Amino acid sequence: MTLGNWFALLVALVVAAEVVRALRHRALRQERWRRFFRLRTTSWGLGILTFLVLVALAAPLLAPFDPNRQLDIVHLTNRPPSWTFLLGTDPLSRDVWSRLVYGTRVSLGIGALGALVAVALGTLVGALAGYYRRWIDAVLMRGVDVGLALPRIFVLLMAVALWDGLPFAALVVAIGLTSWFGTSRLVRAEVLSLRQRDFVVAARALGAGSSRVIVRHVLPNAAAPIIVSAALGVGNVLLLEAALSFLGIGVPPPDASWGNMIADGMPSIYTAPWSTFFPGLAISLVVMSLNGAADGVRDALDPREAP
Repeated sequence: MTLGNWFALLVALVVAAEVVRALRHRALRQERWRRFFRLRTTSWGLGILTFLVLVALAAPLLAPFDPNRQLDIVHLTNRPPSWTFLLGTDPLSRDVWSRLVYGTRVSLGIGALGALVAVALGTLVGALAGYYRRWIDAVLMRGVDVGLALPRIFVLLMAVALWDGLPFAALVVAIGLTSWFGTSRLVRAEVLSLRQRDFVVAARALGAGSSRVIVRHVLPNAAAPIIVSAALGVGNVLLLEAALSFLGIGVPPPDASWGNMIADGMPSIYTAPWSTFFPGLAISLVVMSLNGAADGVRDALDPREAP
């Protein structure tokens, strides 16, 4: 790594720490923010996520080599971590740090976009089923039952087999369309409890239409479980993408994602464990950080905790 790469990495660390510090300082003035930072794991999770987002945005400044470039297939294969190769090289002599940095873009991007698709669709279906009930609820929830009964990996394998590989956008949509069923049940249960509240009854009595009541009154009061589901959904989608890429049906090589990095390093896991350890560590850190942030969001938005 060059001096410029080290400087960019230091800046990313400082900015991530400063973001968390500023938010904690704000927590001293607002009860909701104080509840958000009640658990120490929330601060750590938010700091790690902020740092990884900065790494993804600043990938060209942080990566000393082209992530897909084979530097020297004869002499630089499976080199251990050093000042030149921060995390070593993989079995194809590619720099693991450069691939990890660019893989952050791919893995976090698929995780965030796939979770967004899943939460949007799950919220729509759950809100319609919980608010209208009767035959609409029965039809939608039976469809959700069918979706929950089908293994997602099996469905995605069928999609890959039918379309002979999925590009980035199609992979995001496919993962999102197979990940919304749990969110719909969660939103439905929340809407069922809200639809009989006094403020909803009053809105209907004043002549508000169903769509207005759902959008303006019901969903804002169901925001807490939706946001928590979105935070946890990013981790679930990221794990699913890593599994697909490990099996060779996710992000196509040579583009780097954390899943196919583990697959590439698997043949030399005993002689060069760093090529699989660091992407696996990154996946674990993201999932644990998202769980910590979701706990903070749950505490901050829980109406039972309000003064």
